[in-house]
Amino acid sequence: MRPDIVPGVRAVPFITVILIVAVSGVAAYSQHSHSASQPASDQAWSDLQQSMLTMHGAMSSVRSTGNDDADFVRMMLPHHQAALDMAKVELIHGQDPQMRRLAQEIIADQESEIELMQLWLRQDHVGKPQPSSSAAKEQ
Repeated sequence: MRPDIVPGVRAVPFITVILIVAVSGVAAYSQHSHSASQPASDQAWSDLQQSMLTMHGAMSSVRSTGNDDADFVRMMLPHHQAALDMAKVELIHGQDPQMRRLAQEIIADQESEIELMQLWLRQDHVGKPQPSSSAAKEQ
């Protein structure tokens, strides 16, 4: 073996190209696989996708208040609502008893947490100053 050639170095560009092509193919497949394998009339899939789009739109419209706690809650509300919406889709269309039971639990938990967060926001925490970082660490 020649000392100026490291074993396997010539294979690195080839392997890199193979990995890029494989990953690109997986990404393209994952973007199209659901629409290709699911009939256009699949209402459950459409409803799940819509819940995610709604959540992303709602989360994107949230603007910072300057209060980290309030911002957390305001971002979590659409996240929890999407979980609720998706669980309801499972109850309407799902067949597996375990998944239907999980959906029922998600609905109960998320509704309770949404109520708690809404109550917290109604207590006007947004306008209150936050404790300094050092004061928060001391508690």
